[in-house]
Amino acid sequence: MTEAMEKGNLIYKLEIFFNSCILHGWKDSIITLQTTKALLPWSEDLGIVNRCIDAIASKATVDPSRVNWSYSYSRGQKDYKTSESGSSPSLNDLHSRRYYSVPKDWWVEDIAELKIDLYWRVMLAIKSTGKVSSVLIGEALRVYAYRWLPGMSKEKSKAETGKGNARDDSNDKYAEITTKHRLLLESVVSLLPPEKGSTSCRFLLKLLKAATILGVSPSSKTELARRVGLQLEEASVNDLLIPSLSYANETLYDVDLVQTILEHFMMQSQSPPTSPFQQRHKHEKRRTRSAENLDFVESRRSSSAAHSSKLKVAKLIDAYLAEIARDANLSISRFTSLAEAIPDFARPVHDDLYRAIDIYLKEHPQLSKSERKSICRLLDCKKLSMEACMHAAQNELLPLRLVVQVLFVEQARAAMSGGLVNELPNNIKALLSSHEEDSQVIPESSTFDNGWDAVDHHVKSSKGGDAMTLKMRLAETDNEFPETQQGGSRSLKLKNICNIPPKSKNFFSKLWSSNKSVNEKL
Repeated sequence: MTEAMEKGNLIYKLEIFFNSCILHGWKDSIITLQTTKALLPWSEDLGIVNRCIDAIASKATVDPSRVNWSYSYSRGQKDYKTSESGSSPSLNDLHSRRYYSVPKDWWVEDIAELKIDLYWRVMLAIKSTGKVSSVLIGEALRVYAYRWLPGMSKEKSKAETGKGNARDDSNDKYAEITTKHRLLLESVVSLLPPEKGSTSCRFLLKLLKAATILGVSPSSKTELARRVGLQLEEASVNDLLIPSLSYANETLYDVDLVQTILEHFMMQSQSPPTSPFQQRHKHEKRRTRSAENLDFVESRRSSSAAHSSKLKVAKLIDAYLAEIARDANLSISRFTSLAEAIPDFARPVHDDLYRAIDIYLKEHPQLSKSERKSICRLLDCKKLSMEACMHAAQNELLPLRLVVQVLFVEQARAAMSGGLVNELPNNIKALLSSHEEDSQVIPESSTFDNGWDAVDHHVKSSKGGDAMTLKMRLAETDNEFPETQQGGSRSLKLKNICNIPPKSKNFFSKLWSSNKSVNEKL
């Protein structure tokens, strides 16, 4: 059967047919590669598997303008016209120039039909050529994950649910399916390009949810968390709601995993904004002033982008805190730890944080007075809007000292807006103008008491000069009313404490006359 016996034997003819027909065709190469699994190890020994992989990789890396063969494509056909039948472009259609252009990712759906072991080898061959961008590699992995991993897409999730109702309930078969999906997910993670932005943050978070459910290796889970942290500003609250399946963790969502993601996000911005100093050797030319100016402009631009990303992440985490605050099993330590991970400058407004704290206090009525005070220390009254301050002043769940501080700050704001800054005590001006990063929301006792003594000189009632100072009344109310009595006595305490001068009546007239509908807005 070889050429040693006579020319034109079977092996020679098969070799010509394999090279000219099988390897020359796009889909024929994929179909042949799929059938080699049934003929192992012969197909490996004869080199059929490697030759099919090389043929597929070489065609996937050609210029799209040179693609003149049929392929499958069903994801948003915008780059080219569709045929009358609605099917993928045929050879005649391509030759007739009825299509604008061939999409760059024309090949990803066809190779997504391969099993994970062959797919992994094909993707390695494509990546090794260096001709395919990281974004295109990421798109190919996304299509493959949506094709084979359960729950990644709505259609796939419905299909898996239907199969699950009729499947065998044997634990062995379930373990086998879980192991197969786990290996598939770990293989996809190993193929992810290292470049930031090569895959969307939403896709990475879906992989992370699947990794939590399937119980993948810690290294794969850590790698996914690191990659999500690099582009956390692209995520949404629903994406971060990863279910917690650990028996040691009773919370509804995996808050510790989100904390890890946030730490990775913060670590990437700890590098210096400017490039490190480079020593110049004698044989190197000195850089021109224009090049140094260009580096400075690029550095400022990257710093501005990093600052904008932190602002987005801060709003994202505050919205996430509002969602997980409804979990009755969420401890106050986890809530405060996640909230404190955001730097102070990234929260120019504390309205979202106040909303999260308000929800947490409503869902956890068993909190002690000290616990309510500790969680409210996260708030900065100077960063609350007028609407949030009006809500906080009537919020019976907040510590009384915080409510009084809100009124105190708003009184100073009203005085400043009225051009009465000179009449304010120095410690009030310092409270309004201080933006130190380490300053506490509730001042120390000495500073706070001195502030009330100074304000008391301005807010004495004209009807009686022997009225107590606000500091003394605040101390009395803390001792007189038990922690459980917060109902009708709360408004009475506030009225006894707050004797407002006429200069600030504009704000407080709105405050006391506002109805309870304000509570529903936040």
